Amino acid sequence: MSQSQIRVIRLDGSAAASAEDAFRLVYAEAFAEPPYAESDAEVSAAFRRFRAQTRKSTFLGALATTEDGRPVGMAYGYPLGPQTGWWDQLLEPVPEDMRREDGRRTFGLMELAVRAAWRRQGVARRLHDTLLATLDAERVLLNVHPDSEAAVAAYRAWGYRKVGDAHPWPGAPLHDVMLLDLG
Repeated sequence: MSQSQIRVIRLDGSAAASAEDAFRLVYAEAFAEPPYAESDAEVSAAFRRFRAQTRKSTFLGALATTEDGRPVGMAYGYPLGPQTGWWDQLLEPVPEDMRREDGRRTFGLMELAVRAAWRRQGVARRLHDTLLATLDAERVLLNVHPDSEAAVAAYRAWGYRKVGDAHPWPGAPLHDVMLLDLG
């Protein structure tokens, strides 16, 4: 299927919540694969968090679908608040100026995934660009598993740089923390 036959739309929190099944289908398929190998229980936990995240007034999502409405890819996130714990997860501390958050400075890209059959067609880039198109943020922050080589390569190609290593949640494997300056 060509990229032109894939539709990418931007969604606020309530619209994303209404499309939870589509987000979940993409997430469950993509993150069942190595290096993530997420179980059904882990997917369920991710979508309990998703429901809480979509209630944030600043939540933004993007959903890619085929012409007949089949979910192909998804991305979502929101600006980090002053009390975010994201920077506390890094193994090596970063300078205070880098850690400073005010609820607008940094957009946290929580998830970005494309189903296997639609990869390497520019869908991830379209999702990313759609999500960030009207952001009023200085930068974007994300965690990526370093063994997810295609994702790491894509983020680097899009201008992200690694700023550290972190265990983003208790029991998580080590992830690369990457930052994209939007200025």
